[in-house]
Amino acid sequence: MDTTPLEQQHCVPCEGGIPPMMRDEAIKLAAEVNQWELAPDAKSISREFTLKDFKEALAFVNRVGEIAESEGHHPDIHWWWNKVKFELSTHAVKGLSNNDFILASKINRLFESLS
Repeated sequence: MDTTPLEQQHCVPCEGGIPPMMRDEAIKLAAEVNQWELAPDAKSISREFTLKDFKEALAFVNRVGEIAESEGHHPDIHWWWNKVKFELSTHAVKGLSNNDFILASKINRLFESLS
């Protein structure tokens, strides 16, 4: 297992053909991405962020989009006036992969840099 901090790792393209992450491993990695919630079925993680206003929420979504594009791994995005919720799963494996936790860590780091 890679001991490099998640935020310093990069997503690896996934074309499927591998099983999703097991619940035990997902629980362990979820502990490394502060405030992200593991779904009851352990097939996704999510986190809601509250920003100052619409403009800041839009800028945050756009910056996360740039990170997602550079990593080749994209979240589902739910957006309200000043709140954004990201949901991560690896569709090709129908569950979680290390990529989800890498991107979650990078989103956390971005959010922390805004404070």
